[in-house]
Amino acid sequence: MPIANTQLGKLRRNVLPNWSSICLTSLRTLLLLFVGFAIVLDVFAIIRLPSALGSNMVLQRQTTATLWGWCDPAEEITITVGWSPIAYKATGTNGARWSARIETPMAGGPYRIRIQGSSDLILENVMIGEVWLCSGQSNMEWSAALGLEQAIEEAPRAHHPNLRLFNVRKATSNFPQDDCDGSWQPCTPDSMRTFSALAYFFGRMLQTELNVPIGLIGSSWSGTPAEVWTPTEVFDRDSLLAAVAMSLQSFPWRPNAPASCYNAMIHPLVPFRLGGVIWYQGESNVADHASYQTLFTQMVSSWRHAWDGEFFPFYFVQIAPFRYPNRNVGALLREAQSRCESIPRSGMIVISDLVDSVRNIHPKDKKGAGRRLAALALAESYGKTEFSGRSPTYCRMSSEGNAIRLFFRHAEGGLVSKGGQPVGFQVAGADLQFHAAIAMIDGDTIVVANEHVLNPQAVRFAFDDETLPNVFSRKGLPLNLFRTDQWTVDTSKR
Repeated sequence: MPIANTQLGKLRRNVLPNWSSICLTSLRTLLLLFVGFAIVLDVFAIIRLPSALGSNMVLQRQTTATLWGWCDPAEEITITVGWSPIAYKATGTNGARWSARIETPMAGGPYRIRIQGSSDLILENVMIGEVWLCSGQSNMEWSAALGLEQAIEEAPRAHHPNLRLFNVRKATSNFPQDDCDGSWQPCTPDSMRTFSALAYFFGRMLQTELNVPIGLIGSSWSGTPAEVWTPTEVFDRDSLLAAVAMSLQSFPWRPNAPASCYNAMIHPLVPFRLGGVIWYQGESNVADHASYQTLFTQMVSSWRHAWDGEFFPFYFVQIAPFRYPNRNVGALLREAQSRCESIPRSGMIVISDLVDSVRNIHPKDKKGAGRRLAALALAESYGKTEFSGRSPTYCRMSSEGNAIRLFFRHAEGGLVSKGGQPVGFQVAGADLQFHAAIAMIDGDTIVVANEHVLNPQAVRFAFDDETLPNVFSRKGLPLNLFRTDQWTVDTSKR
């Protein structure tokens, strides 16, 4: 027995302390795991917002704006806004998303927005005004940072705290994305330098004339064809457009996969409420001019559909005269763009007079183009009758012996020529051969003739890639190119 008791004592002294140590270590481990798990749960419980929603943003005035983001399923969210005593409520879905529709007041600010749930988010310096999405290819993207002289000269003066800029960083995706890379910034010389110059001049004029905060969202990519900005469903239901899209030429500096820019650079902005869209693109589609009207019409319709059928205005720039490798393809694309004015609540500006050289695909006068777009928006979206953005457009013709009289829309007050007699007119007889015509302005009509064409059948005006016409409305807007025929146009290599 004594021996047994001695052995038991040794066992207690040697073994039991080890068990105590093991239990203590395990307890500590469990405690650390519990704390870590709680921290992880807390991280996942943080309310998140898309980049389109943030401090310094502009929300569309006098409408129902949507705020949205991510949270825990069934999480209760409370949104309070600085312009209203109402506490808006939202509940997280089983997909861990939340959204709330917020009534916005007349223009003003700055305001604070607070979003409370498992975490507390505060958005500062929020303004209420007009929001425009600005998209397209290089002529929309061009900025001071890319060497545009007008923007470089303007940048030191670009202190406009009520003009807010959001640049969507370039990205592509095979599927629609929920978020993009970007942030809202007040307009300063630094933020303006990297933003679209055309969009800046557009927004600056809107802000001056409307005297409300303006928010501009820039989403553009140099060299891109319209197909990459068009949702996949458009190509799913139109085999011709799908065939053209699949034949797009590949270049190292641009995406060419259909819908790839839409998925990553437009869809993440839905459903941020817009006042409208401005668009400058088309140079990369001149080879596919025959399908451009259908493509662009479907693109506009699909964007509006994505925004729950919001019927926002869509104003666009007609591409400028430029000497392409194939004859007349630019004129045919500009004609297709002109036909796109049949899209409801759309409008096109003509910039043939803002071209410094037909050897430069990037006209330097982005201020003139931006202000012309702004004038169109002011006239048609904001009812400012003192502005006009519509160029004179061919309407019909009538024969007068060996001459033809041309009639135009948007030519109220008459037409004028600058720098001499009107140039760019051609007439043809039954032989389909066009000859330069003498043109005489008669009020808001033009009479054209050629002594060698005794029975003229058709007229073309500036219907090539290099003519810089000199006929304008009394309001200073250039006459748009046109043809009265539907004959074959030469598109051979130069």
